[in-house]
Amino acid sequence: MMTYIYRFLEENIKLALARKKSILLLGPRQTGKTTLIASFELDFHINLMNPNTRQSYESHPGKLIDEIRFLADKLARPPLVFIDEIQKVPTLMDVLQVLIDDQVAQCIISGSSARQIRNFLPGRAIRFQLDPLTHTEFLNKPKDLAYHLIYGDLPGLFSIQNDTDRDSELRSYVTNYLEEEIRKESLVRNLSAFSQFLHLACVESGNTLSFRNLSQEIGVAHSTIADYYRILEECMLVERFNPITTSTTRKRLTKTPKFIIFDLGVRRTGAKEGSQLSVKQLSHLFEQWVGLELRRLSHQHPEPLSVEFWRDHGGPEVDWVLCLNNRYYPIEVKWTSNPKPSDLKHLHTFINEYSCETGL
Repeated sequence: MMTYIYRFLEENIKLALARKKSILLLGPRQTGKTTLIASFELDFHINLMNPNTRQSYESHPGKLIDEIRFLADKLARPPLVFIDEIQKVPTLMDVLQVLIDDQVAQCIISGSSARQIRNFLPGRAIRFQLDPLTHTEFLNKPKDLAYHLIYGDLPGLFSIQNDTDRDSELRSYVTNYLEEEIRKESLVRNLSAFSQFLHLACVESGNTLSFRNLSQEIGVAHSTIADYYRILEECMLVERFNPITTSTTRKRLTKTPKFIIFDLGVRRTGAKEGSQLSVKQLSHLFEQWVGLELRRLSHQHPEPLSVEFWRDHGGPEVDWVLCLNNRYYPIEVKWTSNPKPSDLKHLHTFINEYSCETGL
């Protein structure tokens, strides 16, 4: 039996609904969007993952207007309507816009791809993003740190007790979703090259990249590698972290972003790694996990909060830097139970150079 885990985003969505706002909820597949919204008191729910439902509305998108208007008359108020995985039937976007503009319905629309709904309902709906579970959402039923680094934070894996079953679920996610979803959406022509790229993207997760090196290994143009990463971003399967490139004293700062697969369990499975990881691997994964936690925090933060990193080709680097209200907050990540003052050397270098804050 799956355990329901309270999501902090739930309260923000409830407040927006109380203000009679419609909601656009984005997030990768299996992060719990449907489970979260299904806990609300809905008047009408359409799941476009259902092939029969999808085909029905693809053929006659206008019938949704008739259905909702009939329901509104019956209830004598605008119904709360949930349309799940809207990117499956993009033609419904115009219909939903009419319903919202005419105040016929209050809508919650979910999607697992920002590719086709990037400019959907501008000014008409409040946008939220649901990520895998954060550390604080695990607090009532904590897992040890190794669990997060090896199996990730997808809610569906939380209640699975057997490691073999967890691995099976993750393999299914990678093969049935990451590969099949790309194939169904016809996002790439060369599926073999994309499959190789997907494996390397998981292996190289958290590293600063050379698109040219990857293109040589796969045998496609470096511009194609950039397009592949764009696809993963639009499907919310990777997080892009940009470097800080401004400095009054340094000319060799890294200008290349790094990409982290959105969930470390998916990353490990896509990289075809086992669960017995070396100290070096765990250290690298810990750095990625902290970065993902910070990015998830930024999605929930009431003010614009960016997560960046700083690296000089000459040696100094800071793992993560939060930028809030034009102030920097550097963060150094170390996989050790005995941190030393020397571990903070680069942190002090950054603080002195940018005259930044040392705590939130």
